[in-house]
Amino acid sequence: MNRAAIVEAQARYEANAYARADLVLARGEGSRVYDLDGTAYLDLYGGHAVCLLGHSPARIADAIANQARDLLFYSNLVHLPVRARAAERLCRIAPWPDARAFFVNSGAEANEAALRMARQATGRTRVAAFRGGFHGRTLGALGATALGHYRDAAAPILDPSGAFVFGECNDLDGLDRLVDSTCAAVLVEPIQSMGGVRVLDPAFAVALRRRCDATGALLVFDEIQTAPARTGFWFAGERWGIAPDLITMAKAVAGGFPASVLLARGEVAATTKPGDLGTTFGGGPLACAAIDATLAMLEELDGPSRALALEEAFRRGLAGLGGLEGVRGHGALLGLRMHEDAGRARATLRTERRILVGECPGDPRVMRLFPPLTMTPGELDEALDALRSVLQ
Repeated sequence: MNRAAIVEAQARYEANAYARADLVLARGEGSRVYDLDGTAYLDLYGGHAVCLLGHSPARIADAIANQARDLLFYSNLVHLPVRARAAERLCRIAPWPDARAFFVNSGAEANEAALRMARQATGRTRVAAFRGGFHGRTLGALGATALGHYRDAAAPILDPSGAFVFGECNDLDGLDRLVDSTCAAVLVEPIQSMGGVRVLDPAFAVALRRRCDATGALLVFDEIQTAPARTGFWFAGERWGIAPDLITMAKAVAGGFPASVLLARGEVAATTKPGDLGTTFGGGPLACAAIDATLAMLEELDGPSRALALEEAFRRGLAGLGGLEGVRGHGALLGLRMHEDAGRARATLRTERRILVGECPGDPRVMRLFPPLTMTPGELDEALDALRSVLQ
């Protein structure tokens, strides 16, 4: 199929759910993706925070292919060597010595599982979340989402029991009112990526942990975009010296293969018994092979250190630019906040410099960067040169 036929077929046969860029991608390698005509783009978007190790890393692709030849699929009704390896590797980097993993398929599904486990563990139903947060599009995850048009598009969000309550992120004064002894969980993103790349203040993160301890609420970190390793730590709480009770992760955890994970502290996970949670495809052989290979690569590369080095390079290389109000975020999740709407700058980067960056639904002045940890020094210089050209 040629370019026009591909675009026409998608418009004719797919639901009109996406506003797509005028790009028809054929392949990816390392830090670049290639259009159907062979045009190369340096990718600082990573398919929406997914390709933390670049595109189609041979080790991950080989792991998936080899597993597919051995056993393409079987459900969770049986034991699988590849699932055991992936679970062990995940729990080894988790912030608790008794961690347990539950495999699912998407970020929203991981958040749904976390909320259900928290309710079961506490015997409570209320969930506290924060304005500007985004946790997924399924009805439970969307109920905890308070980011403008995402809620509006699915209105009305049915919540007759008042199960979801919302506060302002980093509002220390309002924390006691928000989180009380009726809360099963507090669901929060360490970095509100889609909400404007807004980071939890260290004092607020610590106070949130203490407030959960005082009330018996479980602290759930939505690390769908931030874990593993992207923020300069395996998990974001390490930056503040705290550990939540549950962590959800997806996006980069399988190097581009669709997969997600709920990690839970042992005492919390112990409240789940067979039949309480379930999924057909979660923890499938291919997903687990991809997770195992991705984490092995991150361990060998020292992914957290690479993320910190990238952050330092971007902050240093963009310092003092007149069009830049500031750099938000940590590691390889950065938000460049401009003095004006970032749309024109993003378009210029794509069409004139062949650089892909992300928009920010919660703040149109923010341009989001998700650079791969495998960027070469030359690619980093190329990216900085292009960004400087639109931020002068």
